[in-house]
Order: sequence, then structure tokens, then C-alpha cells
Amino acid sequence: MAKERIIAGLDLGTTKICAIIGEATVNGEVRIVGVGTAASYGIRTGMVVNIDQTAAAIRKAVEDAERMAGVKVGSLYTGIAGGHIRGLDSRGVVAVSHPDKGITDADVRRVLDAAKAVTMPKDTELIHLLPQGFIVDDQPGIKEPIGISGVRLEAEVYIITGAVTAAQNVYKSVNQAGRRIKELVLQPLASSYAVCSPDETELGVAVVDIGGGTTDIALFFEGALRYIAVVGLGGRNVTNDVAIGLSTPLDQAEQIKKEHGCSFLSMVDDKEKIQVPMVGGRPPKEVPKGLLSSIIQPRMEEIFNFTLREIRRSDYAELLPAGIILTGGGAMLEGSTQQVEQVFGMPAKIGMPQGVTGLADAIQSPIYSTAVGLLHYSVSRTDDKIQRDRYQLGPSGTFSKVKQWFNNFL
Repeated sequence: MAKERIIAGLDLGTTKICAIIGEATVNGEVRIVGVGTAASYGIRTGMVVNIDQTAAAIRKAVEDAERMAGVKVGSLYTGIAGGHIRGLDSRGVVAVSHPDKGITDADVRRVLDAAKAVTMPKDTELIHLLPQGFIVDDQPGIKEPIGISGVRLEAEVYIITGAVTAAQNVYKSVNQAGRRIKELVLQPLASSYAVCSPDETELGVAVVDIGGGTTDIALFFEGALRYIAVVGLGGRNVTNDVAIGLSTPLDQAEQIKKEHGCSFLSMVDDKEKIQVPMVGGRPPKEVPKGLLSSIIQPRMEEIFNFTLREIRRSDYAELLPAGIILTGGGAMLEGSTQQVEQVFGMPAKIGMPQGVTGLADAIQSPIYSTAVGLLHYSVSRTDDKIQRDRYQLGPSGTFSKVKQWFNNFL
């Protein structure tokens, strides 16, 4: 197994940290060779709040994955998320250098540089620059401009920014765990690489990633990311409600939610009973399953209503014929797709990681979507030159400086 073909992704979640190691084959496929997870205690709502705890969990997850794969990894594609993430539209315009020879790679780079020249707060920096389309001499809808003849090149792009301090804390945690970050990648963007088909992103689809602390939203249309948003609620809020409503410890509430939870009350047989351990060592009690669902449903409905509100703020709420793809741990609740279809009035499905071989059965769960998507993202960066340009962060970017500064210590 050639070392240069080993790729690794690291998903930093509020409730779990996941590391997946894969092998990129010659034909661009990904073969999963190692998976490791660890409980996450140092992250809240997608942001690092305790570096020591986060570093310890990263170390455990990566070492478990390395042990399974039989290889060591030094750098990882790492997800970033949280309420500090912002997205905005921008446009760049340049004159084509040699109109008689057609548009070149250098012209594309110049127009993307022009598009990212926007004013941003001092404490934020660019994470991704994502082209939505190119315009050549007033001809719109061009996805691949290289080679086309023209005198004027425009680029419509979507810029994703994040807080510099949030990135610094991610770098500190990964470096303290003895590893390096290859690249920071927006987590819902990474998830889309694992759960979306080209047809879905072309037609129009919403990826809704329900994590432990946040729900991340990414809208795609005509093959490009068009809009992102974050709802500050996730699966942990549901667990807290269950713990309070049933007077059970948090760890037991999480287990009960996973084993018996349903977010659509009409699907539950109220005659069915479940055993609930009590706090303070009191004897367990038996409660109707419908009571559990009556606690879960309102919170999930709140999450979906907030999600719908964010989608309606975009220009693409009516351009999602492929519907909603639910992923992340919160998508595993029984009845979630039925509830989404009722709230959104459009089709919904659970997004499972796709397009991998090897230990594919081990990652057939929406909780692995981001980590698997990071591997697909890394392959796309290697195999497609234009794709590399699309996600290129300029060398003067603050995140590049942060990365270089931390990597000097390893």
C-alpha cells in the first residue's frame, strides 16, 4: 500500500470525534481501511471549548483508525463547523489575457482572485471560494471556461468564511494530538460529497446535517453550493429534553433515545412500554413509548422549523426538486423523514455514505457522512485540477498562516 495514496478525514463533532483512513485507488475510488471514534467532551455547538479534552479524543480516534488500517497518518482533512460560519455571494471580472488563444487556467485564477476581494471583518477569513458559474462575453451558464474564446471573463462565486480564533483552536487541538491538518473543510460541504449524487446537486437539493450541537444546512443547485446556514440546535438538545422529561440520567437518556425514540408520534404504538432508569439510584419505572415520542417530536419539529426558516431566507427554497437529504446522528431517529416531509412539504431521505469500498459496512450510518465525505473531497482535490482551483485558498489567507505557524512545531 503506497504511502502517498493514504488519505484520512477527521470529523470533530459535539458528541463524537471520528477518524477514517482510506486508500485512493488509481481510478479515483476510495477504499476504507480504518475507522476510529471517540466520545467528544471538548466541543460545544461545533466549536472547540477545551483543547486538552479535544486533543485526547482526536488522539484516540486516530490511533484506533491507524491500528485497524495498519498504517500511520501524519495529516488529515479536518472538518470545521459552528455558528461562526458565514456565506456570501460575490462576483469577479477580468479581461482575458489572450482572447485569440482562449481562456487559460491563469485567467480563471485571476477572476477567482478578483471575486474573493471582498471586505470581511478582521476576525474572519476565507475558508472556501466556490464557483457557481462563469460568464464569457455576457454568455452565462458556463461551468468550464478553459479553452473558450472571449475577451471578458466573469465568475459568480460563493464565499465561505469562518472565525480565525475558531480555526486556531482546531489547529491547536489536532497539533496537540500529534497530527497535522492537511486542509480545513466545511463539514456540510464534506457531507455532500458522501451523500449526494450528481443528479441531486444538479436538480437542486438541501443537505441537512443534524449533529449533536448544531444542524448544518447546505443548498445545492445546478451542481454548485449556493447557500449555507447553521441552526444552533441538535441531537444533544433532544437528549436533554428526554433526560428532563423522564427524570433519567443523560447517558441513559441518550441510550433510550437511540433505542426507542421516534420523532413522529403517529407512528408509535402507545400500548408499548419501555423501562426507564431513574436519577439518584431510584428504581426504574415503566412508561409508554408514546410519552417518549411526545417529548422528542416537539424538539425535532423546532429544529426542522428553524431549518425551513433558514432555507426560505435563501433564493433557492423553490428550487429543490430533489428534496431534503437528512444526515448526521440526528437523522437516525425513527420517523425523522416522515416529519421532515410534513414540515417541508417535499420528499426526504436519509443520506448514507456512498461510493466507497473496503470496510464499507462499518461506515453505513449517517454519523460517518462527514468523515467519509472528507475522503471524497481529498480525492476530488487530487484528480480534478479545476476542482483544486475552485476550492483554493489564497496563500495570503489567515488560515494558511495559522496552518503554517502550527505545522512548524511538528
